[in-house]
Amino acid sequence: MGWLLVTLGVAFGSAIVPLVNAELFVLTLCASQQNPHWLWLGGAVAIGQIAGKLLYYLAARGSIRLPKFLHDRVHAERPLTPRRVRWQQRTKLIRSKVEALRERCQRHPHWMTTTYGISSVVGLPPFMATSVLAGVVRMRLATFLAAGLAGRWVRFSLLAAAPAVFTGWLH
Repeated sequence: MGWLLVTLGVAFGSAIVPLVNAELFVLTLCASQQNPHWLWLGGAVAIGQIAGKLLYYLAARGSIRLPKFLHDRVHAERPLTPRRVRWQQRTKLIRSKVEALRERCQRHPHWMTTTYGISSVVGLPPFMATSVLAGVVRMRLATFLAAGLAGRWVRFSLLAAAPAVFTGWLH
């Protein structure tokens, strides 16, 4: 039971800070420990990951506010310098594509659900990006939680079962 709580914490941390690698943690844990059942471990990682990504989803949706120091930096009015004008011109195309994608996702909610679900299992497109995009297009919270939990549970359960499969082949 202790490993499940540690796994839940690591998974939550990896959802918030992308430098923490939940996949590597799960593989290492399963290779070094005899106790954890791969389904329980997959479930613990799924819950931790979705709890962490929920913060990104809610922030993108506007339901929670960023801390003041981040909010001020993002929305601060700064004078238009020639460098900022060039930057705005360069990113205009990217912003228009993001806006077009957002509108398309709002027109076709099943497309966004499918993309998010595939991303939760495969990791492509990046799961963090699809979590934020789900908040931007205002995907239903129940859909976000159900598709994310199911996909992450499948992903990490298979990953947790992988060391047992490979050690079975070796012996």
